[in-house]
Amino acid sequence: MNDDRGEASLSQRVARAADEHSHRTALVDAPNRDSFFFASPRRLTWAETDAAISSLARQLASLGAGAGSRVAVQLPNAVELPLTLLACWRLGAVAVPFPIQHRAHELRFGIETAEVSLFVTGPRPDRPDQLATVCEVAAGFASARWGPVTVAAFGPRNEAGVAALEVETKPADAPASAKDGAADDLATICWTSGTTGTPKGVPRTNAMWLASGAVQVDALGISGEDRILCPFPVVNMAGIGGMLVPWLMTGSLLALHQPLDLGVFLGQLQSEAITYTVAPPALLNMLLANEEMIEKVDLGALRRIGSGSAPLDPWMVEGWERRGIEIVNVFGSNEGAALLSTRETIADPAERARYFPLPTRPDHRVRVVDLETGEAIGEAGRPGELRIAGPTVFGGYLDSTGEEFDEQGFFRTGDVFELAGDPEAPGLLRFVDRAKDIIIRGGMNVSAAEVEALAAAHPGIAECAAVAYPDRDLGERVGLFAVAAPGQTPTLDELVAHMRAQDVASYKLPERLELLDALPRNPLGKVLKSQLRKRWEVSAEAGAG
Repeated sequence: MNDDRGEASLSQRVARAADEHSHRTALVDAPNRDSFFFASPRRLTWAETDAAISSLARQLASLGAGAGSRVAVQLPNAVELPLTLLACWRLGAVAVPFPIQHRAHELRFGIETAEVSLFVTGPRPDRPDQLATVCEVAAGFASARWGPVTVAAFGPRNEAGVAALEVETKPADAPASAKDGAADDLATICWTSGTTGTPKGVPRTNAMWLASGAVQVDALGISGEDRILCPFPVVNMAGIGGMLVPWLMTGSLLALHQPLDLGVFLGQLQSEAITYTVAPPALLNMLLANEEMIEKVDLGALRRIGSGSAPLDPWMVEGWERRGIEIVNVFGSNEGAALLSTRETIADPAERARYFPLPTRPDHRVRVVDLETGEAIGEAGRPGELRIAGPTVFGGYLDSTGEEFDEQGFFRTGDVFELAGDPEAPGLLRFVDRAKDIIIRGGMNVSAAEVEALAAAHPGIAECAAVAYPDRDLGERVGLFAVAAPGQTPTLDELVAHMRAQDVASYKLPERLELLDALPRNPLGKVLKSQLRKRWEVSAEAGAG
């Protein structure tokens, strides 16, 4: 299924899979679906998946969606999420997926920035105010320059004016009017945490997604016989490029998981005979240290686990290797970075945890550039910014000024790497640090600048700096150093309440606050966040002792 037969769009891949494997199971809900979304879990064949996509395309078209229109989607990892994305693509519409954690603060910005005209959502037990929040936000765009925002929802509805959507799996008498899209047609606008205090919209075309999917399929050897378990939200590169697109390209099985529930996750690995999944490093570390838990689960079908977003521990990669399971080291981004370190490219598991091979495809190019001089680095061991170019890389942010690309057209990732391996001809890359001011909490990117802007609006705070502090389970958590306003002594609870009142996604809320007389700065006035992080590292070491 991963050979190239000329399909230029994501939607055409579905039609091909439905034609070749109509009765094969394609899409599977998590068994605990009713705990985070309405209704019982679904299992759809490729024929049913294709029919459901066509039905949803007709329903969205009746609400005004069409070629080039922008359709926001905020749904958990239930079958409705990939079906809605694919229905948009069948119409030639642009899907604008939002993480379920996003609230009014992020939704208002995203709707305006992407010029959304239709918003698809659904009721959630964990967010009984979901529909009301979306309707309230949408009402604020009744007189937007691109027109009003219509709200549509799956499942039971209790808000006036919300259009009903249904998953119908029987083929219709009349086929949906489909555009299917050309290779260069825009397919999605996803969101990434920038360093400017607001999220950035990342437009990606059909061709870009197919190129990203091809990297995964080829490097991991995914075929139609694979059974993929997706615990990442299908809203960005990890979920779409790493899971959804490879599924489309190979006609395999995609099992969904949401939210991360260890018991359910392990149960799905066994009951669905999963061959490939992804998991954060902290989870893999914890499982490996819990022999009793692992021994209770039959992992006989599992071949590979992808992991990333933080450096991997060599002992962890080696430990899973001894169990016959390959840990694939993954570095990716919504903008199109795609580095994978596999057993085939780096056989030694300890080395695989630390290094990535340089891309071998001639159209996938990387360079490491000195952050101060802009000079290209060719020798091993000298850190610089990783810059990338090629078919997986996007063309620029919404409202881009072009600054994200260098003079040679390479995307500036903001991540610090160094060349490694043979000193004379280094063929490896090693991640060193993030140049961009991003905190990665449980796989979710948090812009330190955005947290700082929100927190600084508290009347008790004169200035502040958001930094990451290490956490065994989530990798990093959000911390805040602050200088109090005269006569004020703000507390963490007060600050969190202040930010909640702004309808901010919960994963961005500070979980630690320390008041200082002044923030440490260099002679140019830049806050020295390395010193702030060191304070908490020292205190953690003292506590451990």
